Amino acid sequence: MSEGVKNKGWSVTFGGLGINLALGILYAWSMFKGAIEKSVKAGGEGAFTWDLSQLNDPYSVCCLVFAFSMILAGKCQDKFGPRITAFMGGILVGLGLLMISQTTSYVGWVLGFGVLAGTGIGFGYSSATPPALKWFPPAKTGLIAGLVVAGFGLAPVYIAPLSEFLLGAVPVRVAIYFSASNIAPLYEFSLGAVGINKAMMIYGISFIVVVCGLSTFLVNPPAGYVPGGSAATQKSKAVVSHNDIPASQLIKTLEFWMLWAIYFIGAGAGLMVISSVAGMAKKSMGSAAFVAVAIMAIGNAGGRIISGMASDKFGRKATLAGVLIFQAVLMLAAIPLVSSKETSAVLIVLLATFIGFNYGANLSLFPSFAKDRWGLKSFGVNYGILFTAWGVGGFVMSRVQQTLMASTGSYTASLIIAAVMLGVGTLLTLMLKTPKPAAAEQAKQ
Repeated sequence: MSEGVKNKGWSVTFGGLGINLALGILYAWSMFKGAIEKSVKAGGEGAFTWDLSQLNDPYSVCCLVFAFSMILAGKCQDKFGPRITAFMGGILVGLGLLMISQTTSYVGWVLGFGVLAGTGIGFGYSSATPPALKWFPPAKTGLIAGLVVAGFGLAPVYIAPLSEFLLGAVPVRVAIYFSASNIAPLYEFSLGAVGINKAMMIYGISFIVVVCGLSTFLVNPPAGYVPGGSAATQKSKAVVSHNDIPASQLIKTLEFWMLWAIYFIGAGAGLMVISSVAGMAKKSMGSAAFVAVAIMAIGNAGGRIISGMASDKFGRKATLAGVLIFQAVLMLAAIPLVSSKETSAVLIVLLATFIGFNYGANLSLFPSFAKDRWGLKSFGVNYGILFTAWGVGGFVMSRVQQTLMASTGSYTASLIIAAVMLGVGTLLTLMLKTPKPAAAEQAKQ
């Protein structure tokens, strides 16, 4: 069935990557949180009036809704296809951002950013990876999953400086002259400094156009299509287990709940830092703290691609264990850095980059685990259920950190908690059984 079918794998892969570049606005929350906090402290007419312990709540709710909407979105993706699902995601994200562009209300932001945008991100994200994986052989599972989700991690590279610009920290003055000899400009205006509400409006309109447009690239291969490269599939050390396990059977297995717990830990620890990285960097970098957010995003995206490739070669289990233990060490190393008044900006940036790298690895490894062990037929809903661990982890850990920060004024307690949990996650990973290849899958290869 493969002969005569044009392989659209790379156009689908890069279409999904582009969609995730827009949806990754979630990872720039620390920029928006800083603007809201500044407004709360400044007060005055039209200012935000939130309690400081609530600053992470829209982000935390967004993580939670994003994760649980992946179950519904996965069903939609499996039944109606990725194109329709992604289109719906673009509309929902845009509407959520347009809603918060009109209010400073805490409830309005929780509903708009947390619920509406969170649901839209879930629909867009869930539809990007499955069709790309279906066009490629098992030996490329980690690489392709890493490339698609890299867009989500890479988004702050442009969103962080753009947000800094729109929020007014670096306004740009533009002057138009009729000729080089003119002393006074014919027309002069300033760009930037539009404020957080108008910034959300700009993002809302832009993301509707971008996500809905790129959704047209997302197509599944025809029924019966078998990816080429039978020889290449033999090189992968990622063992493929039984195919096509339904969700009803999946949730009854110990393996699923062990993976769920590991995902909760790995994702929760990373999201905790991502939600506050701008604040952590502010002491040593001042208004340039957005640079740490952007460079962390490069590490985040790089971690997805490199760990995906590493897991194809060395195995998912070994790669994940290495990632988790390295992340635990980084959490402990972060304590003296973020507590010191004289911390080097270079060290903060390096720390953010490596934490982003290890966090990003989770986002390519766990879809690969899901495909290897439970197949592609119900991949959308199966990975959607597993992905709830990401949302619960992000919600719990970021909320815990903000609460501890508000009461103690320090990141130390939350970083210690994260390090201990990552150690537990490493042990659970080493306890995972390596599945035996199914006879049917071996026959295909």
